[in-house]
Amino acid sequence: MKGLYALNLGLESLPLLSEAETRSISAENPTGEKGGGAKAIPDQDSPASRLGPGWKVRPCITLEPATTTHLADVQGPGVIQHMWVTANPEAYRDTLLRFYWDSEETPSIEVPLGDFFCNGHGLAYRVNSLPVAVNPSGGFNCYWPMPFCQRARVTIENQRQEPIEGFYYQITYVLTEVPENAAYFHAQWRRSVTTREQPEHSILEGVEGQGHYVGTFLAWTQFSDGWWGEGEVKFYIDGDTDHPTICGTGTEDYFGGAWSFGGEYVGSGGSGGETYSTPFLGYPLYQREPGEVPRHGLYRWHVLDPIRFKRDLKVTVQALGWWPDGKFEPLTDDIASVGYWYQAEPHASFPELPPIYERWPR
Repeated sequence: MKGLYALNLGLESLPLLSEAETRSISAENPTGEKGGGAKAIPDQDSPASRLGPGWKVRPCITLEPATTTHLADVQGPGVIQHMWVTANPEAYRDTLLRFYWDSEETPSIEVPLGDFFCNGHGLAYRVNSLPVAVNPSGGFNCYWPMPFCQRARVTIENQRQEPIEGFYYQITYVLTEVPENAAYFHAQWRRSVTTREQPEHSILEGVEGQGHYVGTFLAWTQFSDGWWGEGEVKFYIDGDTDHPTICGTGTEDYFGGAWSFGGEYVGSGGSGGETYSTPFLGYPLYQREPGEVPRHGLYRWHVLDPIRFKRDLKVTVQALGWWPDGKFEPLTDDIASVGYWYQAEPHASFPELPPIYERWPR
């Protein structure tokens, strides 16, 4: 076996040998070159000053204000297999993570740092899934395989007016053959405030080409009392216009729960229920503090059930609750989302991200 098919992506294939070469980029080895780690020389202020080179000299970097830092620039072919990051919470919405494949000038991934790892609202909380795991205390992990043929470039932009110190990262990849039918990983962040006239948020639209949709993350801020998750998630595939090909039965149903996640119903003032985090779907965040708006975080990975499309794709979610008379109530809520998908390049242009002050949580 060669290339991508010999990368031991499951336990049953771990004994199989591969010609792939593993590399890893971090602050201690910024280029990922073979034998290039732990070369920094400590100064007198370094904790490693008594030990010398080869110890823990440069484990992290500072993201300077209003600048873009290049985390990785790798010549392929290869596959990014794991990314680990930890940073202070002010970086979660105020920095933008971008991935560029091959020679493209616009990113295939453009997401605020925290939201990419399913930590929305600028909050830190645990996520226990297979592709994304967030562990104490703010350890972000991503296991989405990201193949590239020519080049992989990863940047992070600090849009704050202050430096972000103590930014730790590690990007592990392999140099190996990539088959012609391997699609490229994409992720896009969107935010909107729904209205009673249009109680619907677009997770993705304008996607063109062939690919498959693999995941959804929602950071939902609730403006109304009571249950908020009666709306359906819809997939408009390959020319669908007024009616979707795939239509769910409710927000909590799409994320693998049921009956308002065990919460309370109409007129009771309840807005959430039990949280959970499983390999492919979860509701890891329900926050309702006195004097604050309720916040929810939800993810759904289509790992075993990817949504295939050949020409185009649009994904939406409705914001619906209940009127006291048992009729659906259109809701005005603040919804931010990340859509994750693979597709053949080139990809359609992403919408321009809102400025930093329009990304801040409520």
